[in-house]
Amino acid sequence: MIDPRLIRENPDVVRAGMVKRGIDPSPVDEAVALDAKWRELLQEVEALKAERNTVSKEISSMKDAGERQAKIDSMKLVSDKVKALDGEIRQVESDLNDVMAVLPNVPDERVPEGTKDEDNVEIRRWGDIPEFDFEPKAHWDLGPELGVIDFERGVKLTGSRFYVLSGAGARLQRAVISWMLDLHTHQGYTEKYTPFVVREETVYGAGQLPKFKDNLYKDHEEDLYLLPTAEITLTGMHMDEILEEDDLPLYYTAYSPCFRREKMSAGRDVRGMKRGHQFDKVEMYKYCLPENSDEELEKMVADAEETCKLLNLPYRVLLKCAGDTSEAAIISYDIEIWAAGCQEWLEVSSISNVGDYQSRRARIRYRPKDGGSARVLHTLNGSGLGMPRVFLAILENNQQADGSVVLPEVIRPWMGGIDVIRKEP
Repeated sequence: MIDPRLIRENPDVVRAGMVKRGIDPSPVDEAVALDAKWRELLQEVEALKAERNTVSKEISSMKDAGERQAKIDSMKLVSDKVKALDGEIRQVESDLNDVMAVLPNVPDERVPEGTKDEDNVEIRRWGDIPEFDFEPKAHWDLGPELGVIDFERGVKLTGSRFYVLSGAGARLQRAVISWMLDLHTHQGYTEKYTPFVVREETVYGAGQLPKFKDNLYKDHEEDLYLLPTAEITLTGMHMDEILEEDDLPLYYTAYSPCFRREKMSAGRDVRGMKRGHQFDKVEMYKYCLPENSDEELEKMVADAEETCKLLNLPYRVLLKCAGDTSEAAIISYDIEIWAAGCQEWLEVSSISNVGDYQSRRARIRYRPKDGGSARVLHTLNGSGLGMPRVFLAILENNQQADGSVVLPEVIRPWMGGIDVIRKEP
């Protein structure tokens, strides 16, 4: 949630940010009107309460019974008015919160103009695109031939966009996740294992509600949501807490399965494993002082890049345009890896500085060591990396002419002696 003072003191900044994102800015006008109405009502009710307190003291010292009763009767009317105004204030406050909840963060001035993927700006590349002396296969052919991906049984079990990993495929998925967690721990992150179902307030605090309500899986009987990303639980870890400045920054990493209905991806290329309703991801998350969040963002990008380098996956870093930047973020980078069989760049990490957007929603603050009132902090998040695109790129980029796949060296210690995946005889 953006700072309410922006709406009150400089709403044009919020409007300009929404226009830059390609979003209708009219909710800003609604928020400004509701905020003004809320302050007007608050001023009126506080004046009435002050009057009531003053008259109550007068009543206690009155000698004339008739005059005292008249004052009591008049104050009853004032009390009824206060009660009505308190109810009106609660309703206006609720309406204001509903509007504020859907206002996006104001994008950083460094964020380029644009509304679609093609408007993202490439910052740098690493690695060589693999070359083959044969026609490389896409994972939807290569995986089933090796016996490591079973799309038919995934559909049989659940439906479209589901699959089953078998043998060395299942082992590879588990190995990459374990290796990434160990790598991030080495990079300074503390590993967390969090619940995979969460309360609505936790999802709201991370900024996923109400925006992505239609894309979330929900247990309506228990009123719990299946986790769409560990970013949500890592935000909720310190919801309603005041942290000490000396404890910052905090670096967390967590594995989770992610469940998304992916309604927004309708019409996009969803063949194979590229986009599904269930996938695994290792998340990186940071809590830090506001003045350090830019530096922490660059460090997080470097940590994700190191993951790609060690896996020898060619990648490129993109600065996301305003319209493609998460509405919670002030600035975001995408990391895309090359998949030789699909012949395309696939996003495996989106790394964002969300400023104080999440900490305001989740009521997370820090206590300055030099004293003073508690202040909002900044949070950052990024995938480190997301499966199954890493999985499919490992298969496609390392395939051999005989149909086998040579695994990256860094993964082999987690594979139980499997260096090459070959078709079972």
